[in-house]
Amino acid sequence: MASVTSAAVAIPSFTGLKAAGASSSRVCTAVKLAPAPTTPKLAIKASLKQVGAAVIATAASALLATNALAAEIKLGADDGGLAFVPSDISVPSGETIVFKNNAGFPHNVIFDEDEIPSGVDAAKISMSEEDLLNGPGETYSVTLTEKGTYSYYCSPHQGAGMVGKITVN
Repeated sequence: MASVTSAAVAIPSFTGLKAAGASSSRVCTAVKLAPAPTTPKLAIKASLKQVGAAVIATAASALLATNALAAEIKLGADDGGLAFVPSDISVPSGETIVFKNNAGFPHNVIFDEDEIPSGVDAAKISMSEEDLLNGPGETYSVTLTEKGTYSYYCSPHQGAGMVGKITVN
């Protein structure tokens, strides 16, 4: 990352100023400015351009990496509704799904053993029925590798319709 040092910054100096005499009718109107070197200004512009490009590249990489590696599902709608948001998503095989406590908690994530791909152990990808996410922002993550459809629910709120589905492609 580039940094700006005092050697790279040129501050014009004011030379040739003379103090006005005791007479109030005398006003100094001529000010001589020393020319500032142009090279440091170009160096600063180049440095700032490089920093800007690095920041943009870093942000783009982070955004792409985040999107490629994790999908987020809110537990509880913003308005307090008992729902997974979104309730139905599709992800590529091997993507991590992060369930994040949002509202109306406590919540958990239980995969329905009758509605997941054959050979997948629901207990290994689910939270335990007793485990609950109790505070805002608490998370539970799971990575699904077997292609197919996975149905899940929140055990305290299943009766209220808090269910969801993930399709792994």
